[in-house]
Amino acid sequence: MTSDVKETFSSGSPPAPAALAAKVRTLAPSMTRSMQLVAEAVAGDPAGCAALTVTGLAERTGTSEATVVRTARLLGYPGYRDLRLALAGLAAHQESGRAPAVTADIAVDDPIADVVAKLAYDEQQTLADTAAGLDTVQLGAAVAAASTARRIDIYGVGASSLVGQDLAQKLLRIGLIAHAHMDPHLAVTNAVQLRSGDVAIAITHSGSTGDVIEPLRVAFDRGATTIAITGRPDGPVSQYADHVLTTSTARESELRPAAMSSRTSQLLVVDCLFIGVAQRTYETAAPALAASYEALAHRHTPRTR
Repeated sequence: MTSDVKETFSSGSPPAPAALAAKVRTLAPSMTRSMQLVAEAVAGDPAGCAALTVTGLAERTGTSEATVVRTARLLGYPGYRDLRLALAGLAAHQESGRAPAVTADIAVDDPIADVVAKLAYDEQQTLADTAAGLDTVQLGAAVAAASTARRIDIYGVGASSLVGQDLAQKLLRIGLIAHAHMDPHLAVTNAVQLRSGDVAIAITHSGSTGDVIEPLRVAFDRGATTIAITGRPDGPVSQYADHVLTTSTARESELRPAAMSSRTSQLLVVDCLFIGVAQRTYETAAPALAASYEALAHRHTPRTR
């Protein structure tokens, strides 16, 4: 059994049937090709697959019974029997004619007040999961490195780049030299300039984003202290990270992709890192922050005619 399978199998109760397709999309990149074939089959035809035995599904997908069982476990089910029950439930849901789900809990015709309440609850769960899983020893080491860094480079693409920009802006306001790089070419050319005493931070939910891993690898090779903020601590990015800060696994759906929920957990980790740095550098951080507020104060004062 792979580490991914073990982690998912022990992470809690199986996902609701309506969340199965989203779960498949979220985990597919970390699956072997044979497991992807099984996952795609059950997500694409839940009714047909629910009628198959483990042997039947293996034959249909051209895989083995062991692969089917491993896929079921990776998707969060104790065994194939539990996956079949979920498939039957999903098929019944689709045949009932009820409004399609936007997320596991939100239907297309839900009132906006219900959408607000359900999303708020989901965000709270994401934050709670991230806080519970965050290694404070790793966080403390990352804070110590960033607090004394000559320079801090941050790498991220897509939604993760927004989180990187947020962190860079916070660090700049307390007097640290920090840059967020969204362009992968510039990220690498800047990483080449790093050395011991510098810090490089990679933000990637999947842990396998090449445009983020490459500059982190270069920074690692140059002797900089490297930090990965990722939802996949066993992903490729971690082999070039001195310190790994883990975010919760995002709950994905068709209209609420992983980019949304992963950003919530990433922002929490970024805020924890920033506050830790601000605490350790308070004597210089406080005056720098006050100066930045003062410099911008006139822009927040209503103009008089």
